[in-house]
This record gives sequence, structure tokens and C-alpha cells, in this order.
Amino acid sequence: MTGIDFHSATLLAAEATEKASSGVSIWTIIGILLIVFVLPFVLGAVISRALKLKEFSQKIGLVLFTAIIAATPFVWQVTHGHDWRNAIRLGIDLAGGSNMVFEVDQAKSEKELSNEVMDQMVGAIGRRINPSGTEEVTVRKVGQSRIEVIVPGADSEDVQRIKSLITRLGSLEFDIVANRRDHPREVRLAQEAKGKDVRDNEGRVIASWREVSNDEPFSTEDQMVVRPVTRKDGTQGEEVLVIIEPNEERRVTGKYLVRARQSTDENGAPAVSFTFNARGGTLFSQLTSKNRPSKDGFHRHLAVLLDGKVHSAPRLITTIGSEGQITGHFSQKEITDLLNVLNAGALEVPLKPEPVSEFSISPLLGIDVQEKGKQAIIIAAVAVIAFMLIYYRFSGLVANICLTLNLLLVMGSMSFIDATFTLPGLAGLVLTIGMAVDANVLIFERIREEKNRGSSLRMAINNGFSRAFTTIVDANLTTLIVAVVLYVIGTDQVRGFAVTLFIGIVMSMFTALYVGRLIFDIFERKRWISDLKMMSIVGDTSIDFIGKRKLAGVCSVALIIIGMGVVVARGQENLDIDFTGGTMVTFEFENKQDIDEVRNSLQEVFGSSITLEQLELSNDPSSEGRFFRLRTTMNDADQENTGKKAADSIRDNLNKAFDGTDHKLRKVTMDYGDVKKLTGSEDSPAGSEVEMTFSGDLKPSTVENYLKEAIASIKNEDGSEKYERIPEFQLQGGSAEEKKAEEKTDDEKSEAAPEPDRFKKMTAQFGPDLAVADLQTALAAMKNVMATTAVLDEVNSFDSSVASEMQESALMAMLISLIAIVAYIWFRFQRITFGLAAVAALVHDVLVVLGLVALGAYLSNTALGPVMGLTDFKINLPMIAAFLTIVGYSLNDTIVVFDRIREVRGKNPALTNNMVNESLNQTLSRTLLTSITTLIVVIILYAIGGEGIHGFAYCLVLGVIVGTYSSIFIASPVLLWLMNRPGSATARATQESEKQTSVSKS
Repeated sequence: MTGIDFHSATLLAAEATEKASSGVSIWTIIGILLIVFVLPFVLGAVISRALKLKEFSQKIGLVLFTAIIAATPFVWQVTHGHDWRNAIRLGIDLAGGSNMVFEVDQAKSEKELSNEVMDQMVGAIGRRINPSGTEEVTVRKVGQSRIEVIVPGADSEDVQRIKSLITRLGSLEFDIVANRRDHPREVRLAQEAKGKDVRDNEGRVIASWREVSNDEPFSTEDQMVVRPVTRKDGTQGEEVLVIIEPNEERRVTGKYLVRARQSTDENGAPAVSFTFNARGGTLFSQLTSKNRPSKDGFHRHLAVLLDGKVHSAPRLITTIGSEGQITGHFSQKEITDLLNVLNAGALEVPLKPEPVSEFSISPLLGIDVQEKGKQAIIIAAVAVIAFMLIYYRFSGLVANICLTLNLLLVMGSMSFIDATFTLPGLAGLVLTIGMAVDANVLIFERIREEKNRGSSLRMAINNGFSRAFTTIVDANLTTLIVAVVLYVIGTDQVRGFAVTLFIGIVMSMFTALYVGRLIFDIFERKRWISDLKMMSIVGDTSIDFIGKRKLAGVCSVALIIIGMGVVVARGQENLDIDFTGGTMVTFEFENKQDIDEVRNSLQEVFGSSITLEQLELSNDPSSEGRFFRLRTTMNDADQENTGKKAADSIRDNLNKAFDGTDHKLRKVTMDYGDVKKLTGSEDSPAGSEVEMTFSGDLKPSTVENYLKEAIASIKNEDGSEKYERIPEFQLQGGSAEEKKAEEKTDDEKSEAAPEPDRFKKMTAQFGPDLAVADLQTALAAMKNVMATTAVLDEVNSFDSSVASEMQESALMAMLISLIAIVAYIWFRFQRITFGLAAVAALVHDVLVVLGLVALGAYLSNTALGPVMGLTDFKINLPMIAAFLTIVGYSLNDTIVVFDRIREVRGKNPALTNNMVNESLNQTLSRTLLTSITTLIVVIILYAIGGEGIHGFAYCLVLGVIVGTYSSIFIASPVLLWLMNRPGSATARATQESEKQTSVSKS
């Protein structure tokens, strides 16, 4: 093996230096640790002494500690001059962005898929779309053959650019870094030239300034030539002068690289080995042979360029042929980075050009969804707080303190673990508000019972908490099981809901059982309260619930039959694109439109199998009647014969539907002037220039992507690509006045307003490498594409193969949840009959809600639709999360009843109708109160939560009502029937008990 001594600044050392120079001082860190870990317990001791309750010192300190540690991320942001909301990481559905899943095209792959190959793909794609490593981009492997790319904050322009970067071949090149000893003429011309390229008399590029990909200072040893540069985003970087082989046929590019891999050098240190094919080996041998070290020890450097940026500059030691090795003092991160660069030139295996699933939403829509979610949270919290204060008075005040602390702990925990808040996650937070009250209600109702029995206040509080403890833990653990299953099986958005729900339940148990108890104990010990007065909407009841089981059974069966009939009649229309495959897009008109007219126009082109809904943005009052969301079953698999992508076909159909009508879609169109020849010199031949005008503001990166795609589509007569390497060009944005502003001095620029990042006018300058005729062809193609490209503010697509996997995952989640719940209840109640009875109620709830979802969608086109807020509900992944939440909520209610049945029954071997009725009447107040508070929350979520969770909230509203009903009229009667099945010991004991009761009555 031949060797190259790699020259690079060590990344870890640079990072450490940067942190030391700009980080937090050691005294600041010590101060923070003292405030967080010591101050709460000191305050706890001070407060307990002031109250003369020293035994509460540790408890008060622990509560203060949890509150302070939860508030730390938000305080940190504020004290550093940022908005406290920066501590919360928002998902793409709340902040805008894109989540795309790309699949390996195994039919075109010559390599066998392995974990190593997929890991190299992940690194290569990450290097392409995030070369600096500073952006919040996530690239990860999904399954065996898919790669997920998450780009927060990206708009529709960025998404198209990123797709292109991911799927097209990267431009990997190996060139020689210019040095003042070998290339004095090129260095002089480069320093005099206005642009980046240096050309010979024939107009060929012989040298070029290339940007360094990272922010580390580039070495100037061995007389290499470097200059500072301001990037498009305004940040500072460096450019290095690189010598370009004028003959394109002799350039060493990534198309000759077979593979790069990690290896070890002769001393056993980490190194990178690479292999070229025969042609590449010959060219590389010639290049490195000419640039071997001089006899006096002077070294040349090899530039490794990806997409025109210098990622590495190794020092050449000797001639290298088909195989070589890069050696040096590497960290593992440096090895990985270099491998990613080398392997990014040509992906290890090809990807399908379009993502198999995509969820993209513009920041505008994301902010609207975010605002609606926040509004729902605030209104729900205020409503619950007011209800608890009015109904429970002082106890309600305690519950509200616990609820406020609960929300702080949930938000702080999410921030600490860097969890992402998604739209379903916000819904989970709203739901947590309702469910957090449940534990307090259980405790308060137990305290009420103890008071009614004549217990003292201290005894009532003590017994109320101790008796409610087991029930609260049992009820919440079952919901935790559901949350865990959702997290393991669900997608990113559903996982956001699962994480929020899990943390919310854990924190609600802590605040209710620990913090609430502490407040009650302090107030009672200090004699600040002598009684706990509460309202009572139910009082003592003696309703014969079991006597009405037959009527309830008939009603349930009828409701299930009607609902299932509607489900069967609707067929595939019940399912959203998550489960059928298809595409959902959101588009905008220039003016207000009537939804029926829009639907009729779309049905003429798409057919009747579409769903259309109108969106209203709370943050844009003028949006009413302009934004619409279209769902269609069209996906990329259906378009294989046409050679088009589904999104492109949808754009074409949108244009076809509204072309020549008064319905004007929002587009950004382009016009361009004459192509002008630039004046050049003998050393720098002329290129060409053209001015482009757009109907709306665009980013230069978007226009650059359009141009590159148009140039890449130009073919030779034999059908091959004419430009394997896209010629370099420069874009300048703005009018003539803005260009003059760019020529101001640095002092003048600092005083001026910041340069806008979007323009309606741009000027493009091309070198002589691009023929004028080809430039005109590319501009015409670009103009045509933009004229037929409607701006899509949201794109959500699922390939049919992904959709079928989603169906399997959803069914698996339901099945695993039910099995886990039965197992837990069996363990807790020591009898499987309790678990089977609970599952019977859960299956009942899911079937009833499923039928009512289909019925609601059917009734949405009637007069009831607008009145009740019904829409054409489709079952999607968030709805599956809602179904599982219903399972958890219903089970919560059922376990409360079952716990009371076990308590009332005691050690009696019998289970009679009277025992069950007594248990149901005793828990009726708690059941209704929990249902009311949760209903308040989910109805608010349904009414104002926004379109994204409208179906989710609809399921929850139905689920709360049906779950409350089933715990009384389904779960309890089924338990009674199972326990008293013929021949069982319980049945015999029950018969004997009933005989004794009838004898005593007679």
C-alpha cells in the first residue's frame, strides 16, 4: 500500500478550545449546581423552621428541587437573552419542515444490503445535505432498506433542493491544491480575477477558488493559498485555490471510485483505504506522480472536493495507483467524516428518486397549527382550574397547584431529554390536563367518604390518600403500558404523543400523591383548615345498574351493528393515506373561493375519490377561502407507466383543473431577458449573463436548484447527459440598487439593513463552459416548469408498501396493548376474569367509536355536519393513538370500579348483584367528575385545536363518553357473568348468599 500523510486540524481539540474560549466559566457552573441541587433543600429547611414543622424539611426541599430543575432550561434561555420557548424543540408539524423516508432501489443495486452499507449511506446523505454539520438535520436508518431524513424549519423551496441533493450523484473530485512555488501564474491571476474561476486562452478553467466545507482555519503550510469569504447565509468562511485539470477527460472524479473503507496503517493506527477502477487508477497515478514531494522535502496537497467544496487536503507522499491509503493522526470522528466524503460521491446503492413517505409543511401552516394548539391548552387549563376551584374549593386550589406544577414538570422533562413537541404531543399535553385531575378527584372523593363516616380531618386526609393510592397506581400503570406500546411501534409524530403522555402520567402521580399530600398535611397541622367543604352533584345513590344490563346490551349491540354497517359501506374511504397509500397536499388560491366550486373542478380531473377540506389560518385573517387540503390515492407506484412523480402529476392536474378559470392558483412564475455575452480578456475569456424576474420572492438556492436541474436535463443526440458536471455559475439577487449596496464598504454594510434572503430579481453569470444555446434551452425549460408548478404548502405522501406496513403496525399496537393489559390486570387482581371483563369493555369501546367515526364522516355532508363540526373523518396514525388513549382512559375508569368491587367484596367468596351495584354507586361521583373534567378538555381540543387533530379530538370526545358508559354497563356486568359462570365456586357461593338474603328478607 502507498501512503498519504493526512493534514487536518484535529476536530476534538478544536471543539475543546472553542468551548474553553466561549463557554461557561467553572464558577458559573458551580453556581448553577448550588442553585439547583443545594438551594431547594436550604429553602426547605428555612420554610419548615418558619412553619415550625421541621419534619417536613426534606419533603418541601424535594418539591422545590423538582420545580427548580424543571424551570432551569427556561430560566437558562431567558438569562442568556433568548425567548424561553427556545428551550422547547418543536416538531416539523408545529414549526414547519419535512420528514422524508427514502428507500433503496434494490432492483438497480449491485451490492447486497448490509448494516455497513446502510451506515455509509446515512453518512453520505448527511454530508450532502448538511456539509457543515451545524444544521439541525437528522439522517437515520429505518428498517433494513430505508433512510429517514428530518429537516426542521424547511419550506417547500428547501424541500425540493434537499430531495435533489439526496438522490442525484454527488460531484466528487480530486484536484491539486495550488501553492506559490509551483503555480505563481495561476495564483496571480486568481488574486486579480473578479470571479472564482481562472481560465486559459481557450476559455478552459485551470484554477478555481473553492470553499472549505467546515469552519476550522485552513492551514497555509507548504505555501497553499487561502482567502476569507462571506457565505450566502452571512457567516464567515475560507476559500482555497485549487488547480483544475483543463481536460475534463483527464479529471479524477468520484465516478472512478469503487469504495472507501476504514483500515489501519503499518503502525496499527486508524486509516482510510480506497480503491479506484482501472481507468481511475491510471488517472490518479498520473496525477499523484506529477505531484510527488520534491527532493528538498517540499510537499503538494491533494484536494478532496464534494459538490465543489473542499472537505480535506491530504499531503501527497508518493505515487498512488488503483489502491491507496490515507494515514495520519485520526480520531474516529475524523475517520468517519472522511469516509462519508469519499463515499458520498456515488452512493453505495441507488435510492428511489421520490421518498416512499413524506410529510412536509410550510412554516406558515406550522405556526398556525402551533398557535391553535397553544390556545387549546390555555383555554382547557383555565376551564379545568375554574371548575376545580368552584366544585372542590380549597381542595380544588390544591389540585390546581398540582396541575400547574405538573405542566411545568412535563415541559421541563421534555426539554431536558430534548424530546420533540409534535402536534399529537400537544394534544397529549392537553389530555394530560384532563387526566391529571383524575387522581385528585379520586383522593378528594375518598376524603369525602371518610368525612361522611365521621373521621377527623387528619384521619380523613390520611385514609383518603392511602385508600386512593393503589387505585391511582393501577389505573395509571395501564395507561403507561399503552404509552410504551405507542412509542415502540408508532411513527415520530405518534411517538411525540406517547412521550408526552408517559411523562404527564408519571408527573401527575407525583404531584397528586406527594405534593398534594404535603400541602394538605401542612395546612392541617397549622390549623389553617378545619374542614374540607365540597360541592356534591350526585350524593348518595342506590341505582340498580345491573338490573339495566339487558337494555344497555341491546343498545350497545344496535350501535355496534349500525356503526359497523357504515364502516363496511364506506370501505377504503374510512382510511387515510397513512393506511391506503396516496398523497395529501395543501395549496393556495390568490383569491377567496367557494369550496363546492373547487371540489367540482377537482373531481373532473381527479375523479370522485378525493377528499377536500378548507383551512383557515388563525395567524392570517385573509386566508379564509384561499387554503385547501386535497387527499387523493395517487402515489408514485401508480405513476410508474407515466414516468412522472405523484407530486408532479398532482401539480399537473391542479393546473388542468383550474386553467382558464377564475380560480387562480398561487404560483411563482419566471421571465428572463436576453442572454448577454460578457466581455473578457486573454487570460479570462467571456461567459454569459442573464437577468431573471419572478412573480414572487424566491431564495437564491431555489433558483440555483431549478437551473441545475434544467441544465442536467439537457441531452446529447445519443440521449446521454451532455453535462455530467454542471458548469459553475454565480447568482446575484436584487435590483440594480441592491447590487450597488453590495459594493459598499464593510463599515457602510454594517450600518445598512440586513440583506434580504429572497428576491424577485436575480442575475446569473455563466462561464464559457456552458454554451449559450444550452443556456437558452435550460432557461426555457425552467420557465415552463415554474409556470406549471403550483406552490404546495404541505405534502404528505405514503407509498402503498409503507401504508400496508402502517396497517400491520397499528393492528399490532392494538393487539400488544390488549395482551399487556390483560396480563397486568390478571397479575394485580389474581384472577383472569377481571382482565377478560376489562378487555370486553375495551373491545366494545373501540368498535363503538370506530362506528361513530364512520357515521360522523357520513353525516358530515348533511345539515348536521357544520353544526356539530363533523368532517369526512379518515382513520390515520394519530387516530390510532386516540383509540389506544381511549383504551387507557376506559381502563382507568374500569379499574377504579373493579378496585371498589374488590374492596366491597372483601374476603367473601360470592359476587352478588348488590355488591356490584353498591360499588358502582360509591364510585359514581368520581366517574362523572373525571368524565366531566376530561370532556371539558377534549371538547375544547375538538372545537379549537385545529384541523390537524380534529379527527383525533373527535375520537377522544366519543371515547370519554363511551368509556364512562362501558365501565358501568359493560365491564361490571361482564365481570359478574364471568365470575358466576355455571359450575364455578363463585357461582355456588353467590347462590348461597342470595338464598340467605331472601330468607332474611322473608
